Amino acid sequence: MIRTEPAFDGGEREQLGAFLDFLREAVVLKCAGLTDEQARRSLVPSELTTTAGLVGHLTYVEHHWFEVVLAGRPSRWDEKLAADRDADFREALTIPLADLVDAYRAQCAVSREIAAGMAPETLVSFRDGSINLRYVLIHMVEETGRHAGHLDLLRELTDGRTGE
Repeated sequence: MIRTEPAFDGGEREQLGAFLDFLREAVVLKCAGLTDEQARRSLVPSELTTTAGLVGHLTYVEHHWFEVVLAGRPSRWDEKLAADRDADFREALTIPLADLVDAYRAQCAVSREIAAGMAPETLVSFRDGSINLRYVLIHMVEETGRHAGHLDLLRELTDGRTGE
């Protein structure tokens, strides 16, 4: 899999979506070829910072920001997170990596579909005010980029693989 480079001359919406997709593809690439055991291996002091845990978390945040916040759909995670604030990380440790990656890709497709129907400045109710798609896209570039960096480190510690 080769990541699709964002266009140098695209508009705001096109570039935000393209950079987010670029990072989403990086997440998938960092998982390629790992075994379930490798994906669950704790390699840093935080026991939840595993490849599997990060993919589970990123799947959750895609669901939360696009389906729950922007589309107003019910959260599938409220009860689990009320019982364990790290449920998205922990649950992922019990799921085969291939299934986690498939679920992540499917959730990203849902997110893209929701975003496609909105203008960047479209406001939706959020907390005590409102939020727009632009904020969510920028936040998800930051969130996905940060965790893709974690995955870079975990992959190098697992098998020495670096780069894209």
